[in-house]
Parts: sequence; structure tokens; C-alpha cells
Amino acid sequence: MFLTGLADEAGSNIDVQIKATKEIGWENIEARNVEVDGFPTANLHEIPEEAFEIVVGKLQDAGVKINCFGSTIANWGKKIDEPFDSSWGEAQRSVKRMERLGTKQVRVMSFAIREGEDQMEDERFRRLRELVKLFGDSGMTVVHENCMNYGGMGWPYTQKLLENVPGLKLVFDTGNPVFNPDYTKPEPRPRQDPWEFYEHVKDEIVHVHVKDLIFDTEKQDATYTFPGEGQAKVREILTDMIKNGYDGGISIEPHMAVVFHDANVTSDAEAQYNNYVEYGKRMTAMVESIQQELA
Repeated sequence: MFLTGLADEAGSNIDVQIKATKEIGWENIEARNVEVDGFPTANLHEIPEEAFEIVVGKLQDAGVKINCFGSTIANWGKKIDEPFDSSWGEAQRSVKRMERLGTKQVRVMSFAIREGEDQMEDERFRRLRELVKLFGDSGMTVVHENCMNYGGMGWPYTQKLLENVPGLKLVFDTGNPVFNPDYTKPEPRPRQDPWEFYEHVKDEIVHVHVKDLIFDTEKQDATYTFPGEGQAKVREILTDMIKNGYDGGISIEPHMAVVFHDANVTSDAEAQYNNYVEYGKRMTAMVESIQQELA
């Protein structure tokens, strides 16, 4: 088992991401957006080749590895009734760059939810099967996240994905159920229960995203917290996983100083960096505390 994080929440520049990772005492980054001086910020599978090679060199010099590509493949910005081209292209570029970095895991999703419409399940399953084969042929594992996508509509949807896409594994995000509507229930839909979701899918989890929050149902608003201080049952879930021999990655996604998919949420760069480092240190302390309790 190891700890890592979506380090673009510490800062977009690769130097800042490496510095934060080292300050926490970790050796891994889950790569998402990255900036190299002189080049625009973009997902690691989208930056120009020259910028990518600079990133590779900086990581090697620092002794920091990329444990997972936090890709934009099939995410909530991609519609299932639109061509597959963009996600397929991202996947092809990801394979080449993962081979260069020695990375074996890639996070994908299952396309945007079609509100009030047929979810076109067969087409989703077909596309995900193609993605699993593409990466699998290179010895890589595709992990699906329960975010704002088909598989994040509730645990039965994730189970249906697993049943129809052989080889697909899961990255379980502790916080996403807290603010995601439960599409197995009629309107007005309640939020999902993170423990219930976890219990139904835990056997297929090979990676974890930790974020915690308090969701105000009246205001329909989320307040992100340090791990263990919100409604995501972070400690309970991690305790169960560690007790049962979990040996994958635990990746922080604080969202406290910056929300990746909300351009309206901004933060002073220093505060953003400090928050990420503090979050990482608290996550390390929680895991060590759990391990001591179970010893």
C-alpha cells in the first residue's frame, strides 16, 4: 500500500507538484493536469511532446513516479451519443506515455449522464470494452471512477459496468457518493451513501481517491473538509480496506482550495500548496493510526 495524490491540486506546474509530493514524504503522483514553463496547462496525455519529455526528466531527477494517469477519457464532459474519437485518441496517447513512464494504471469514466433519457448502456459497455482491451494489450489496468458519469449514478450502475466489461477495475472515490444523486431512487433523489456504495463494489477496488465533504441538502452545496471531518466515512472505509489486506494506492483529492471541474473556484497559489501538503500529512497520519489500531 502507498499514498499518492492528484498533485495538480497543489499547483499546476510540475515543479510545484514534485515539491509538494516530496515535502509530504511520498514518492508517487497521480497525474492529471500539468504545466511546464513555456507551455499551456493540460492533462498529461495532452501536453506537447517536448513538454512531456521535460516532465519525464524532472520526475526522474526527483525520484518521483506516476502511479496512475488521471485521464479525461470518457469523463463527464464526453457524451455517449457523440463520436468516440476524442476519448479513443486520448487513450492511444495515454498508452504511449504510460509506457514511457512505466505507469500501469489509468483512470477513466463512463461518459456523461443522460438526464431523463435512455442511458445507451450497450454503447457505453462497448466503448469501455475497447478501452480495456487497448490498455490491457500493453499490460495496463483501466480503473473506473464513480464520478458524475453513468457508473457514478449508484452502485448498481457500477456493478452493471463490471458485469459487462471484463477486466475493468475500480478507483473508488469516498466523497463522490456524498454529493451524487442516487439514480436508483425516484425524484427527488437522495444523495448516495458512501459506505453502502463501497460495500457493494469493494472486491473490485484497486485504487482509492480520498476526498471528504459535508453536503447541505437544502442549499445543494458542498463544503470540502480534511479527511475524516466530513460525511464520506473515510476512516471507516479505509479501516475496512486495510483490515482486509488492501495493498493499492490511496490518492488524495482535497478539493478544499481548488475544485478541478469548477472554474469559479480559485485560490491563492501559496494557500493551495499549503492545503495540499497539510491534507497529505493528515492522510498519512490517519493511515498510520489505522494500522496501529489493527496491529
